[in-house]
Amino acid sequence: MIPKSKYEMICQIVSSLKQPNYRYLQITDAIFKQKISNFEEMTVVPKLLRNELIKEIGNNVINLTPVLEKKSNQVSKILFAIAGDERVEAVRLSYKRGWESYCISSQCGCGFGCRFCATGTIGLKRNLTPDEITDQLLYFYLNNHPLDSVSFMGMGEALANPYIFDALKILTDPQLFGLGHRRITVSTIGILPGIYKLMKDYPQVNLTFSLHSPFDDQRSELMPINDRFPLDKVMSVLDSHIQHTGRKVYIAYILLRGINDSIKHAEAVAELLRGRGLWEHLYHVNLIPYNTTDATPQSFSESDQNSVNMFLQILKSRGINVTVRTQFGSDINAACGQLYGSD
Repeated sequence: MIPKSKYEMICQIVSSLKQPNYRYLQITDAIFKQKISNFEEMTVVPKLLRNELIKEIGNNVINLTPVLEKKSNQVSKILFAIAGDERVEAVRLSYKRGWESYCISSQCGCGFGCRFCATGTIGLKRNLTPDEITDQLLYFYLNNHPLDSVSFMGMGEALANPYIFDALKILTDPQLFGLGHRRITVSTIGILPGIYKLMKDYPQVNLTFSLHSPFDDQRSELMPINDRFPLDKVMSVLDSHIQHTGRKVYIAYILLRGINDSIKHAEAVAELLRGRGLWEHLYHVNLIPYNTTDATPQSFSESDQNSVNMFLQILKSRGINVTVRTQFGSDINAACGQLYGSD
């Protein structure tokens, strides 16, 4: 059963007290326009209603508790305590041109065990609720940070959590966060039912597919999910996604020294993405330098600059759209694959 979001509960409380409908709008305006973070201070609504909100939901609008913040150049990582004495992390990235981007978690831990990822070593503890997902952003917003863009690239596999779609509904609701669909990115290791649902329900939300090897046997070794959803099937569904939405699909590729950064790998990635029909130009590869972590059982290391340049040039020479992702936050374990949910 889907846990009710606080916004649904507010609606129900307003209705149960036979309050006029505009009371709901007053409460959401207090949160999202006036940035009031507790119900007691919402003096625009009657005390009877405030008391009932506090009784049913608690005084604090946010259900997460920030327990630790680490800062680095252009990056802030917050560790939140959630119900069940668990921890999740969210990251804020500040770009020099004034853009603020957020990397949020969808699960506590992750059950898919990609061998190079710190989060996967924890295992899956549980799915985050719609409120726990969206409250990560609400925390930043109520602390006066603009919500320019959001990616589900924190802890967990977003499309393995059915509540992700309830969270997307909250984030795109004009009365609540009001985020444009194109400012949201969902990253997946290739969960096909989730990709289909995203394509149907949120076609304008950006989709990133984590590839990390163009060879099935190696990809299965690095990412066991490949046995369940093999690469050729995922690529076929991504073709459908592009045809249906007319939107780019981003291919994330973490470069691991001596493992997936060879000439052979670069040529195979190009081969995989070419010849996919009229829409092949809508594939865009993001090459990601690996961020070392002590948590993974095998020690992987970052590709040297020559290998990165070689990989980039081979893809470009084959007509593939490609960029090397700028890395932030590796010094505070806030970069891709490093989130571990520990103090």
